[in-house]
Amino acid sequence: MAAEDNLPRAVRLLAVRVEVLAVSRVWETPAVPPSRGRFLNAAAALQTRLGPQALKRDVLRPIEAALGRVRGADKFAPRPIDLDIILHGGRLLEPDLWRYAHLAVPLADLIPGYTHPVSGETLAQAAARLLPAAGFRLRAEVSLQQ
Repeated sequence: MAAEDNLPRAVRLLAVRVEVLAVSRVWETPAVPPSRGRFLNAAAALQTRLGPQALKRDVLRPIEAALGRVRGADKFAPRPIDLDIILHGGRLLEPDLWRYAHLAVPLADLIPGYTHPVSGETLAQAAARLLPAAGFRLRAEVSLQQ
């Protein structure tokens, strides 16, 4: 199944297990290395009482498996879906957020004013800084709205 189908399906499956507060736009990004194709990236704001490990174990991993993800030795291998936790309870779990457009750009759709604790750069500023060199394309025809 294509990512264009899996992203909306993932949001629907998330909504069965946790409260989905908002979703970003969908962005197409080049893979690294480019020979692996292109990926679709998006972000969702969730409401849950689960901690990050329980959320990953009990919600995200089962959704990935239901959508055909098989984890292998190559963590950069093409996959039908990849669900990650970037922020949890306001705490940053992915410090590369400020370095990589595939993380910053979709999340900036949801919380543009979220600020780097040291530099003071907002996610909107980080997205604007990272986007020009990223080779991204907005995929407005792929809707994640429920």
